[in-house]
Amino acid sequence: MNEKKKYILPFILVTCLFFLWAFLHNINPILIPHLKKACQLTDTQSAFIDSSVSLAYFIMAIPAGWFMHKYGYKKGILFGLFLFGMGFLLFIPAAVIREYYLFLVALFIGASGATFLETVANPYVTKLGDEQSAAFRINLAQSFNGVGAFIAPLIGGKFILSGIEHSKDELQQMKLNGTLNSYLSGEAATVKIPYLILGLLVIALLVIFFFTKLPEIKESNNNDPSKFSFAILKNGHLRWAIVAQFFYVGAQVCIGSFFIRFSRYVNNVSEKDAALLWGSIAMVGFMAGRFLGTFLMKFVKPALLLGAYAIIAIVLLFAAITLKGNVAVYVLMATPFFMSIMFPTIFAMGIAGLGEETKLASSLIVMAIIGGAIFPVIMGKISDANNGNIQLAYIVPLICFAIIGIFAFRFRNLFTEKAVSTH
Repeated sequence: MNEKKKYILPFILVTCLFFLWAFLHNINPILIPHLKKACQLTDTQSAFIDSSVSLAYFIMAIPAGWFMHKYGYKKGILFGLFLFGMGFLLFIPAAVIREYYLFLVALFIGASGATFLETVANPYVTKLGDEQSAAFRINLAQSFNGVGAFIAPLIGGKFILSGIEHSKDELQQMKLNGTLNSYLSGEAATVKIPYLILGLLVIALLVIFFFTKLPEIKESNNNDPSKFSFAILKNGHLRWAIVAQFFYVGAQVCIGSFFIRFSRYVNNVSEKDAALLWGSIAMVGFMAGRFLGTFLMKFVKPALLLGAYAIIAIVLLFAAITLKGNVAVYVLMATPFFMSIMFPTIFAMGIAGLGEETKLASSLIVMAIIGGAIFPVIMGKISDANNGNIQLAYIVPLICFAIIGIFAFRFRNLFTEKAVSTH
């Protein structure tokens, strides 16, 4: 009992971080149409908002894992919070000069901080108890990530999106009248106050962690703590988890980032109404799915639940691609419910049974978030190549879920085996 009690406060504090990086990822469906308008971008160009975030994960994941391996969990959290806060605060000068590249730099720095936090927090919560309940704990912590996932688009829709949408002809007339730059600068400026507040909140959280004692988890098989070797990839379940996470994050980012564009295309929904639908229905479903999925894992093997959810997601996306009107919008909004358990479950399956090597394994799985940089650009190109048909481009996440289903059924007995298979 005492052993369990000593982990309660660390679990609560680290779980707060899951909420934090959820905001970074789930504000992008708002930023993409917003900066597309404010900076006059194409679908492909706007997709680089997601790419800058995912690229940071890919580049910084190994350094984050090495940092955690050498200096421990707490210092990894502190450094991650510092970068995260700086990234948010950089949105203010980016908005002042209305330079798209500076927004991308700010997102990259903030996402670099999030990389440190995810690299630390995901394996940390799996170690706060026995291994058999690791998937349960990480899904419980990730449930609060779901809270951030639905709050972000609601806040963004209310305080960032202006609701003013001009046609190409109207923008051309404004350019001739000399009022276009003033309008675009006003659009860009709406991010200043929200990101100032967010940046200050992150810095405050950094101070709290600095003065809080967090236990370092010692691995029982840590024979050589200095070793940080890629030989860990001999584990088949880890290799597959990296691939599955690559496709999952790609699917997640694709579905959310183009939802506002999708809603306009299939049902002429305004940007503010689409943002409200995404935040108040789709992301609430995502959050509810996390809590329900965590409960179901008491009775169903995590891998089997993952596989079943992947199949349902494929069916929903097929419907979203082939239908029109309200039905297409609503079936797409239902998809996040079944995406909810995928990231944490893939993560827990990937690091199962790896001991001290968990730290490097965590870095490698976090690197797979680069999928979020690649697949949205592919979607954007498909849309641009088909006269803005963003609906057709949703074939991309559908294929991603098929890969996840294969992973889930291949390793369906992972947590019931004494030794982890390396096939």
